[in-house]
Amino acid sequence: MGTASAAVELPFALLAGVALAPVAAWPDGRRAVLRPVLACARFLAELERARLRMWLDLRVTPAYEGVRALRYIACRWTLGILGGVVMLTAAVGLAYGTFVLYGWLLLDGIRNPGSLVLGSLGGLFLVFLAVQGIFGVAGLEGQLARHFLGPRHQEELERRIAELSASRAAVVDAVNDERRRIERDLHDGVQQRLVALGMLLGRARRSQDADRRDRLLGQAHDESRRALDELREVAWRIYPTTLDEAGLRAALETVAERASVPVGVEYDLAEEPERAVATVAYFVVCEAVTNAVKHAAPTRISVAVRAEGERMYVSVRDDGCGGANAAGSGLFGLARRVAALDGSLSVVSPQGGPTLVAAELPCA
Repeated sequence: MGTASAAVELPFALLAGVALAPVAAWPDGRRAVLRPVLACARFLAELERARLRMWLDLRVTPAYEGVRALRYIACRWTLGILGGVVMLTAAVGLAYGTFVLYGWLLLDGIRNPGSLVLGSLGGLFLVFLAVQGIFGVAGLEGQLARHFLGPRHQEELERRIAELSASRAAVVDAVNDERRRIERDLHDGVQQRLVALGMLLGRARRSQDADRRDRLLGQAHDESRRALDELREVAWRIYPTTLDEAGLRAALETVAERASVPVGVEYDLAEEPERAVATVAYFVVCEAVTNAVKHAAPTRISVAVRAEGERMYVSVRDDGCGGANAAGSGLFGLARRVAALDGSLSVVSPQGGPTLVAAELPCA
C-alpha cells in the first residue's frame, strides 16, 4: 500500500517545508531552493507512478509540473500511513480470528469457550474491515494520483481537440492522396488502353484489306477487354462492393484469392463491425498485401482479424525480404486512415524480414 514509500515521502515533505519557509518571501532564494526540491518531487512521483502501475495496474498519463508533483507527495504520505494501519489491523484481526482454532486444537479444559468464540469473531470482523480498507485505500490512491499527476480537465479537452484537428487534417490529406492515386491509375493504365484501342479502331477503319481489318478488330477487342479489367481493378481499389454485399470476411477472402501468392485469412469476429471500421480494416489488409507482393517477394502472407473487448486487431504478416518504409505514401496513408478512427498502426519490417503490419481499431 505504499507504506515504505511514505517513510521516505514524509521526511521529504517536512524537509521541503523547512527549506522553503525561510525563503518564501524572497523570490530569488525561493527559486534556488525550489529547483532541487521540485526535481526530487518529480523523481518520487515517477516512482509512485511505477508502483501504481505494478501493484494496482493503474496507468496515469504523465502530465504534471514539478509543483503538482510536490503537492502530490505532500498528500500521498498520509495514504501510505493509512495503508500501514490497515495492514496492521488485518494482521491483528487474523491473529484473533485464528485463536479459536488453536484453542480447540491445543488447549484442554477451556472454562469459557464462549468468550473465545466471541474474540475470534471479533478478529474475523477486523479482517473484514481491513479488506474493505485495502480497497478503499487503493481507490484513494488512484484518485489522488489522477488528480495531481494526470492531466487537468481543461488540458485533457485541449489535447483531445488537438488530436481531432490533426486526425481531421489527416483524413483530408488521405482523401487527396487517394484522388491522386486514382488519377494516376487511370492515366497510366486505363487511359493508355483506351488510346491504344482508339488507334486500333482507326487503323481498322482505314484499312482496305479485309483480313488485316479483321486482325485489327480482334486486337481492338482484346484491348477493350484489358481496359475493362483495369477499370474494374481501379474500381475495386476505390471501394469493393463485396464489403457492402457480403461483409468484411468475404472481402478479405477476395483479397486473398486475387493475390499472386498464398494468403491465409484467420477471421475471428463474432459480429460484423461497423462500416467505417470494416472499411479501414479492409484497406489495411489490402494495402499491406499489395505492398508485400510488389516489394517483398514473399512465399506466404498471413492475415488475422480478432476482437478483444471493445478493440479490433488486424495484422498482416509476410515472410518476404522486409525493409518496408512506414513513412511511405501507402503505409503513411493507412496510418492516417486508422488514426481518424482513434486507432493505431504499427509496422515492424527489419531487413531480411519478416514484416508485420498491425492495426488496432475500435469495434464500434
